[in-house]
Amino acid sequence: MRPHPGRERSGDISAGNDVTVATPFPTAIGPVTVIWHLAERGPRVERVVLPGAPVPVPGEAGAPARGRELVDRRIRVLISGVRRFLDGKDVRFDPGLLDLDRCPPFQRRVLLAEHGIPRGYVSTYGLIAGHLGNPRAARAVGGALAWNPFPLVIPCHRAVRSDGSLGGFQGGPALKRRLLELEGIGIREDGRVTMDRVWYRDQPVRNL
Repeated sequence: MRPHPGRERSGDISAGNDVTVATPFPTAIGPVTVIWHLAERGPRVERVVLPGAPVPVPGEAGAPARGRELVDRRIRVLISGVRRFLDGKDVRFDPGLLDLDRCPPFQRRVLLAEHGIPRGYVSTYGLIAGHLGNPRAARAVGGALAWNPFPLVIPCHRAVRSDGSLGGFQGGPALKRRLLELEGIGIREDGRVTMDRVWYRDQPVRNL
């Protein structure tokens, strides 16, 4: 049997066998883990785990396998991109690699809108809600981003409150500030974003 074209080593993992793999790797902010599986259309990322967040332990019920030797080539490209992103490079990630079907429909729309915010810009929960055609859904947008399974790849750190305060982030406020400053976002002495580069402020409403 021929190996799957994206696999690093034949016999480790094959499409459709329901094996989920946790691949940890070092970055400038600490260890990050990508949890993924190989589907018929290629690898699909289930979660990105930030430093300090718990990762299921191999051997526990439902826990992913663990091992760098199981990494698909496209996952290696993603890992390289995350490292470069955290080194300050402008990296655009492909959302097609993410298993967005695991998310409810509204959250998928929010995540795709968040993915559309370029490096060096922020937006607000209210502006994202308005962009999606429901300007009163700011709180729901914040909730959807709080449970973002794909931090960094879906840059939820680029969403802040309307007054420029940072709002929540899985990795904590210090990491959120560090990521924003890494992208050149100005932070005032009171800890609020300068709000001079705001995405979706003038963009038309869309239905994602």
